[in-house]
Amino acid sequence: MQAELISWARRSALCLAGAGVLISGLSGCHPSPSADVVATVNDKEIMRADLEKYYKASLGETPEAPSSQQADIQRLNLLRGMIDDEILQQRAAKLNLVASDEDVNAKLTEIKALSTKEEFESQLKARGQSLDDLKKQIRRALTTTKLLNKEIESKINITDADITSYYNGHKSEFNFIEPRYQIAQIVVTGTSPQQSGNQQARRVPNEAEARKEIDNIRNRLQSGDDFGTLAAQYSENANFASNGGDMGFVPESQLQAESDLYAGIVKLKPGQLTDIIPAYDASAPGRHFLGFAIYKLLGREPAGQREINDPRVQQTIRSGLRESHAQLLKNAYYEMLHDNAKIRNYFAEQVLKQGAQ
Repeated sequence: MQAELISWARRSALCLAGAGVLISGLSGCHPSPSADVVATVNDKEIMRADLEKYYKASLGETPEAPSSQQADIQRLNLLRGMIDDEILQQRAAKLNLVASDEDVNAKLTEIKALSTKEEFESQLKARGQSLDDLKKQIRRALTTTKLLNKEIESKINITDADITSYYNGHKSEFNFIEPRYQIAQIVVTGTSPQQSGNQQARRVPNEAEARKEIDNIRNRLQSGDDFGTLAAQYSENANFASNGGDMGFVPESQLQAESDLYAGIVKLKPGQLTDIIPAYDASAPGRHFLGFAIYKLLGREPAGQREINDPRVQQTIRSGLRESHAQLLKNAYYEMLHDNAKIRNYFAEQVLKQGAQ
């Protein structure tokens, strides 16, 4: 849940003695906490049990246990994110921006709709979560979004002059040397759950079941079900599933490298679907079969220069400028909040102390 967060530099713990600055033992400036506490943020405790819960979830289905050093590196990274998240939560509470029960329940309903009741409960169990844990996680994520929307997103204004200036300086970016196709994808593989990227998607145990699943999906599409909704619910390509399967614009030469896909796409009009197409792993040697896919052609663009009066050009530039501006403001905002917070990372101190022995 720390996707919106950024890693910040950690400050050294210093104690002042007389007229000089002495680097003291890390436990010398403050009283030792309970062994159950791994950090504090403005005196709010972060508990070891919560850190361990995140740590175990981060291991997933990894068959080989990490070394003790690798494990502690992962814990330090996770704890840094927990500290940063706590800073944001406290700021949101101060501004009365904590997500409401209604917000949490609405999001929970969305999540439950992506799987059956049995699958939902199985996913919670696999992550070692209770329903209350998930609700807490949802509340913190929604709260962070509300905070950043108010403190960052609402203050960004991309003007027409900004768009014109960018276009004039990057005109070549909008001169396409070959046709491009905007396509969306639903892919169902024959892999086991731990091999599939989309943790929300339904699972199928083998190729025969994969074929049965993709046939069912195509029947639903032909009956009028929304492609984006089914992609978010069933597609096992995590890179695109959350965006309704939208893969963006793909150059024609890239499509031609996949003969089955190109043959299926090139004959379509926008809005039409391909037949069921075998999916292969492009990163593996040869043509390693993965499963089956259905594609939808969303749009087609010819080669040539796109002018600034093209709404798609303006939207592309506006989105890019907004994203980069937001990232700049977030970086500065996080640093400001971090500087104003009183933070103590006891777990980091413990690691250093043990390493010095």
